[in-house]
Amino acid sequence: MTYLLRFGRHILLLLALLVALFPIGWMASMAFKPMDEWTPAAGEVEWLPKRATWGNFEYIFNGTTDEYPNSTAMERTAVKPILASLLVAGLGTLLATIVGTLAAYGYSRFARGKNLPFALAQLRLFPPLAVMIPVMIMWAYLDLIDSWWGLALIYGITTLPFAFWLMLTFFDEVPVELEEAALIEGATPWRVFARVTLPLVKPALATTLLFVFILNWSDYVLALMLTRREWVTVPVYMNDLNSAQTGQLYGAKAALGLIAIVPPLVLGVLIRKHLVRGLTFGALKQ
Repeated sequence: MTYLLRFGRHILLLLALLVALFPIGWMASMAFKPMDEWTPAAGEVEWLPKRATWGNFEYIFNGTTDEYPNSTAMERTAVKPILASLLVAGLGTLLATIVGTLAAYGYSRFARGKNLPFALAQLRLFPPLAVMIPVMIMWAYLDLIDSWWGLALIYGITTLPFAFWLMLTFFDEVPVELEEAALIEGATPWRVFARVTLPLVKPALATTLLFVFILNWSDYVLALMLTRREWVTVPVYMNDLNSAQTGQLYGAKAALGLIAIVPPLVLGVLIRKHLVRGLTFGALKQ
């Protein structure tokens, strides 16, 4: 009976994995299909490309390709949107993680600002569109519209609550006695934080960093409202991949989507040794 339960559990896990990976597999297949295999005119669904091509990638990076004979050349390629997304998502993630970590540690250890957690949570209680009009007016007055620093700043602000609440949970799991022992030995509070507490929550910090980066990297609404042309991000650029002759360029969108997976995946691989420990931080009690 034990073997049957174990076998059934593995089957369920395999089915769940297939369901989770199916959209990614379909996108990867679509990215290498020529136009006549993914347009409605094809007449039938092709699960795998019969004639694999790099034309979709060529189109988003060069602006034109022989695979799209009826489409006009794009005014801009995907190079700058990818770089813009890396810049603003990276800076916004660093801003949210640093400020959120410091605020969470201060609240966890010194209990200052009793309303701070709920004040930060209010940033996420309302949908972004409910507050975007005043934000757009403020950003226009500060000349931050369509600028990398303006978009990075709003990313840091909107993801700050996630970083704060995640790190607050992790800091509460660290025994205060360790810090008190370091203070007795003559260490300053800043040294205790940097040399004692921060190394203990390094896995949790890596998890928070990855989570916040994914939120910023995949944002569409804020980038759509606060960018015009110069600093368009990948999600906004992907929405513009269409043609008057052929409609939505699903092959090009799939190619760009496949590329968009790479930065979060690379970041996850770089912090993989801390990621599992961070996800289970505080799960076991002594």
